[in-house]
Amino acid sequence: MNKSAYAAALLYAFIIGFSFFFVKLALTAASPVDILAHRFTIAFLAALFPLLLGRVKIAISIKDALKVLPLALFYPVMFFAFQVFGLVYTSSSEAGIIQAAIPIFTMIFAAYFLNERFTKRQFFFTVLSAAGVACIFMMKSAGNGSSDLRGTALILLSALSSAGYSVLARKMTRTFSSLELTYVTTGAGFLFFNGIAGISHMSDGTLSGFFAPFTDPVFVLSVLYLGVLSSFATSFLSNYALSKIEAAKISMFNHLATLVTILAGIIWLGESLEWFHIAGTGMIIAGMIGATMVRRENRLKKS
Repeated sequence: MNKSAYAAALLYAFIIGFSFFFVKLALTAASPVDILAHRFTIAFLAALFPLLLGRVKIAISIKDALKVLPLALFYPVMFFAFQVFGLVYTSSSEAGIIQAAIPIFTMIFAAYFLNERFTKRQFFFTVLSAAGVACIFMMKSAGNGSSDLRGTALILLSALSSAGYSVLARKMTRTFSSLELTYVTTGAGFLFFNGIAGISHMSDGTLSGFFAPFTDPVFVLSVLYLGVLSSFATSFLSNYALSKIEAAKISMFNHLATLVTILAGIIWLGESLEWFHIAGTGMIIAGMIGATMVRRENRLKKS
């Protein structure tokens, strides 16, 4: 077992899990598109800092950077773009249900494009974990009314983008280092989301309001977390973990991130703990443990 890769995936899940808490705080001062622009600006500056100090050296040519751009197109560009605009037309609960299927999509893509094999039992436990997430969000959204097909389609595209990123990153880590992939994807996110936000503000004549949220200390704290940890650090952690562990296995940690988000809401936002939280949590944990144990058994049989 690669302990460092699992530790990276675990830390990734916890950072992502708490990111939704900080997104909620940031949304009180800025729009979703502006938050994305600011978080990737902070992420890009955080990436430049060790380079300027000489602590990190990246030797990647423009030609190589162009080869990595398709990875950046999947994440962060398409993943966040589809997610943000999808949430305009659908609820966060439905988005959570759809995105619970990311590990399933990743498993199928990895089998087709990377020849990563999985058994029926592995698939069962992956679906069990996804069902736990879906159960929680379905119960939370009960009685909230019908959804918009446009929102469903956009969130589905966001989920497929995440799965595509995991598979492509797994493949690219054979050629590029985790840091090289992180720097290119972070830079692409910085350019894309600042471009979108800039165009939006110029068309509305509100360019001066783009930096207004930075007068709010809570927003500054939130965007620092989202930029430094939830964008730059998690990009490196996921790329590193994907260089050591199968894409389908790493994608399972998205469910752990969901569990962390739920716990953070209960502890810090005063959200109530319901029976379906406990039931869904049990399914998530059982699915993750079951999938891992199955893979261990397979390795022992082969040896």
